[in-house]
Amino acid sequence: MEKAELAENGPVRGTMVIRPYAYGLWERMQAEVDGRIKATGAENVYLPLFIPQSYLEREAEHVEGFSPELAVVTHAGGKELAEPVVVRPTSETLFGELMSKWIQSHRDLPMLLNQWSNVVRWEMRPRLFLRTSEFLWQEGHTAHATSEDANAYALRIHVDVYRDFLQNVLAIPVLVGVKSRRERFAGAINTMTCEAMMGDGKALQMATSHELGQNFAKAFDITFASSSGKVEPCWTTSWGSSTRMVGGLIMAHGDDQGIRLPPRVAPVQVVVLAVKDDERTMTIASSVVRELITAGVRARLDNRTTQGFGRRTTEWELKGVPVRLEVGPRDLESGQATVVRRDIGTKEAVTLDAISTTVVALLESMHTEMMEAARQRLTDRTVQAASVAEALDAAKTGFARIPWEQLGEEGEDALNREAVSVRCLQTREGTVPGGGDPASDLIAIVGRSY
Repeated sequence: MEKAELAENGPVRGTMVIRPYAYGLWERMQAEVDGRIKATGAENVYLPLFIPQSYLEREAEHVEGFSPELAVVTHAGGKELAEPVVVRPTSETLFGELMSKWIQSHRDLPMLLNQWSNVVRWEMRPRLFLRTSEFLWQEGHTAHATSEDANAYALRIHVDVYRDFLQNVLAIPVLVGVKSRRERFAGAINTMTCEAMMGDGKALQMATSHELGQNFAKAFDITFASSSGKVEPCWTTSWGSSTRMVGGLIMAHGDDQGIRLPPRVAPVQVVVLAVKDDERTMTIASSVVRELITAGVRARLDNRTTQGFGRRTTEWELKGVPVRLEVGPRDLESGQATVVRRDIGTKEAVTLDAISTTVVALLESMHTEMMEAARQRLTDRTVQAASVAEALDAAKTGFARIPWEQLGEEGEDALNREAVSVRCLQTREGTVPGGGDPASDLIAIVGRSY
């Protein structure tokens, strides 16, 4: 984190300072996710940071689930507040209050809203990008006329937004499924999750989608008049992803030399290093950068020739820039430059007139190869277990698959006592279970997590 200039601890325990390079990475993620969310019909809004404490208390299970993590403001403007306000841990209650005002008729449905913001959850064991007391995220909130429509939309977000982004941009294979009853989001009737395996075999929850049923609608009087004139409570959903994805990206692809960024998300896809401070080298290096930018590549020139060349290459390796182009007098004598791949470390001499086409093709193939390597690790380190003991043994190095009918909540208790959890429940085909899927036919994915 420090050497790659990504992030550092803030002055208040549990907070995080995101440095420019990592924030550029987050901006790339945000743009990709935001585009996918808008493609589903959702619109962005912004709601206040402060929430009246009474709002949270209107949905008992919700406030109970968040109470240990709440930051509460009791004094402001030099006075004690008549009612304490909570610094938002999530915004279901505030969206609920506002939707009850905005929704009157079935013509107002579905209402599809999304918010990009910060949230505060007072973490006891903070870790940069994984669990910090304040973090950045997006949270979607929707209201629907039927449970079927709510389920279909939450599933669409989960598959078409989250899974698609994680796999096709971050090159991280994910297991999609539902959480067990005890692992559900507070107040939800169903929670869908994207679970990824990190480089050490542990699990990281990358994104979740929640079906809230009519719990929040009834608590906040979110009702609509149907086409027949009958007043009915809405069916609501919420879903979110956060800067935790940055941590997941680092741990899924990092190696002993630093982070490795998949090309599609890298803020800088190619860095062109001028080896020497001579006019010809600088001129051609600058020309190569312009050519790459014209070809749609996010390229940057490193002309800091007063610093050692080895130090500069180490810096870019730490930061995970996918491709390094080295331009020096010796290469130029042969009309070439050296192309270095960050993911596997190979070097190749490429003629100057072929650099643009070579690099564009290379960036695309690198994504595919990084995705396949991560998928192979997931396959190699996932075993079929026939008992709790076998599942616990498998969780030392990766995941276990065990029939939920065989595990059950009693087996889940035994796993939890050993700091192992059910990451998700899937169908035997590896898909998200539908409402009609019998529990006896589901597979539990078991592992240790961050």
